[in-house]
Amino acid sequence: MTDTASSPIAVSPREERVGFLLIFLSALMWSFGGAIARFIEAGDSWTVVFWRSVWAAAFLVCFMIWRDGWHGTVKLFRGMGLPGLAVAFCFATASTCFVVALAYTTVANILLMQAGVPLLAALFAWVLFRERVGMATWVAIAAVIAGVAIMVSESLDGAVSPIGDGLALLIAVMFSIATVITRRFAHVRMTPATCLGTMLAAAFAASQASQFGVSSSDMGFLFAFGVVNLGLGLAFFATGARLVPAAVAALLGTFEPILGPIWVWLIHSEVPSGRTIVGGAVVVTALLVHIGLEFKRQARPVRPGVTGMPSPN
Repeated sequence: MTDTASSPIAVSPREERVGFLLIFLSALMWSFGGAIARFIEAGDSWTVVFWRSVWAAAFLVCFMIWRDGWHGTVKLFRGMGLPGLAVAFCFATASTCFVVALAYTTVANILLMQAGVPLLAALFAWVLFRERVGMATWVAIAAVIAGVAIMVSESLDGAVSPIGDGLALLIAVMFSIATVITRRFAHVRMTPATCLGTMLAAAFAASQASQFGVSSSDMGFLFAFGVVNLGLGLAFFATGARLVPAAVAALLGTFEPILGPIWVWLIHSEVPSGRTIVGGAVVVTALLVHIGLEFKRQARPVRPGVTGMPSPN
C-alpha cells in the first residue's frame, strides 16, 4: 500500500477498521519515546540522537524496499522535490530537539505541547497561505496558546529550564510546518521524507557527538528508541493514514501526548507538575473538542437524506 494519495480513496469498512488500528498503533509506539529515553544512560544527547536516527533510517529504508522494491524506493526519494526536503528538514529538527529537550524538561511538557500541532498547523496555513480558519478553530487555537503559556510559565520562576520548554515548543512548530507543507503539496510521500529526516539528524549529530561508543544495554534501548518508537510508528501511520478520515486520524493521534506522560510516571515515577497537568489538560481538551466538532461537521449530511461522507463512486 502507498502512504499518500492526491485525492480521497474508497475503502471498505474492514480497511477503515484496519486504518483505525494502524493509526492507534502509531500513536502507541510514539508514546513510548520518553519512557525508553529515560532508560538510556549515555551522557551525550548527540550520541543518543545519532544512534536513534541511524536505527530509524535503517528500518524505514528496509520497510520501503520491502513495500516498493529497490527501484521503487529510489524513485520515491528522487520524486520528493523541494517540499519533501522541507518536510525532511522539519522532521530532522523535531526529532533532534526531542532527544535534547529530555535533558532539560519533563516528558509531559514535551508531549503535551505537541498535542496542539493540528491547531498550530491551521494557524500557519492561515498565515502562510491564507487558508480559511473558522471561528471554532480560532477559539481552539487561543485555548492551546493559553495552555502552552501555563506550561511554559514554569520557566519564568526557574521550576523548569527555559531551554527545555523552548525546544519542546520548537518541536510543535516544526511538526506544524511539516503538516502544512504536506497538506499543500499532496504528492509528497511522507515515508521517504521522514526517512531522509532521520538521515539528516544522524549526520548532524555525528558532527556534534563527543563519542559513538555506548554500552550494550544502551544500544538495546537505542535500537528500541529508533526502530520501535520512531521507525515503526512512522510505518504504521504512513500505511494507515490513507484509510481513515483526517479528523479521525488526528483524534487517534492524541493518544501519544495522553499516554506518553503516563508511561513515564508509571515506569520512572516522573510526576508532572501542577502547571503541566493544568496546561496540558487545557491543550488536550481544546484539541479533542475541536476535532470532535470537525468530525461531526464532516459527517453532517449536505442535504436531508444524503450522507455527509464522500461517495465511493
